Amino acid sequence: MSEKQDTKKIVLAYSGGLDTSIIIPWLKENYDNPEIIGVCVNVGQEEDWDAMEDKAKASGASKLYIIDAREEFAREYLWPMLRAGAIYEGKYLLGTSIARPLQAKHQVQVALEEGAWALAHGCTGKGNDQVRFELTYKALAPELEIIAPWRLWAIRSREQAIEYAQLHKIPIGNISKKNIYSRDWNIWHMSHEGGDLENTWNRPQKDMFQLSVDPKDAPDEETELIIEFEKGYPVGVNGKHQSPMEILELLNRIGGANGVGRADLVETRLVGMKSRGVYETPAGTILHTALRELEMITLDFDTLSMKNVLALQYADMVYAGKWFGHFRESMDAYMEESMKYCSGEVRLVLYKGNISIVGRKSPYSLYLEDLASFGESSYDHRDATGFINLYGLSTGVQAIVHEKRGALSGPAADMRAMAGFSEK
Repeated sequence: MSEKQDTKKIVLAYSGGLDTSIIIPWLKENYDNPEIIGVCVNVGQEEDWDAMEDKAKASGASKLYIIDAREEFAREYLWPMLRAGAIYEGKYLLGTSIARPLQAKHQVQVALEEGAWALAHGCTGKGNDQVRFELTYKALAPELEIIAPWRLWAIRSREQAIEYAQLHKIPIGNISKKNIYSRDWNIWHMSHEGGDLENTWNRPQKDMFQLSVDPKDAPDEETELIIEFEKGYPVGVNGKHQSPMEILELLNRIGGANGVGRADLVETRLVGMKSRGVYETPAGTILHTALRELEMITLDFDTLSMKNVLALQYADMVYAGKWFGHFRESMDAYMEESMKYCSGEVRLVLYKGNISIVGRKSPYSLYLEDLASFGESSYDHRDATGFINLYGLSTGVQAIVHEKRGALSGPAADMRAMAGFSEK
């Protein structure tokens, strides 16, 4: 233990929700009444921040750090993840996953400044977030102890957690046994889990959604947008350059009003179980769709193919909480180099939950109209003969050899048999 560490201080990742509220008195009861310092990182969730500090202190915390990390979140976490094209299991845009390393980083910073001996979080032993928080702790301050109450205490459900809060007179707002959804919210998305969603056959209730309207209730007119990118990063909407936060706020508002960005999926958690979540990611869905189209005209085949392979690994890495590692840094180095020509504009239309691409342009576009045209062009069709002869050489050689050896199989053998050819 360093000289600065104080055995009476524990720094808690505090959200103001049910779990972290009851953790404060539990830590005091079970760790010889230590000083509990809360850290809440603002990544775009809407909260009554003054009331949150009062709530933390009412639960027993000595102080609460509220850190506004919205621009940092957008610029240094969301934008690189977007540029990489990371989507977990083909559907999840990683809104919760990408926020946890940033939140844990600021928690570690406070712990080091306060001289605390331990870090605590409210993640359950079933979920992914426990891994994301703790891998960040280990990467940035491996000397600090880690306390994970959900893996230690006797509480085993949200219902029991509510009862514990009521017994200890801990303020938990409008959380009740009837209002049982577990939600996570930031500038990228909102997630919904638990409650009636735990039955995978149940359709999500209409009033569950918070960021987007029901597509059938969206406007009957199309909404057209032009998204501008520089080197794979969004820089403007409809001709106006804006900050990352401004772009996200604008596209969340427009996308949500058009019912865009909903995803209902059953994903594979890190611990191995399947889990259902319903996600609202209006801005992220728009930006992913637009950037993909710009890549298609600015990246060559080999670069795009490798990027697509790495995008899957990037998504798995973010989902697993391995943000602070050499692998992520190495992948970002590739993404930066591969996307240096991915600049331009994409025109798209939103309509009742759908996104249609209607135009794209770039000064680095590899699409040459003269070459691609079905009309008269500079392309010499005769060149294709030699190309196909060489490109198909190995295919033809294999067929000749197998025929001579009587080793043909599959469609080639079937066709010859039907035509009356006999093997020699």
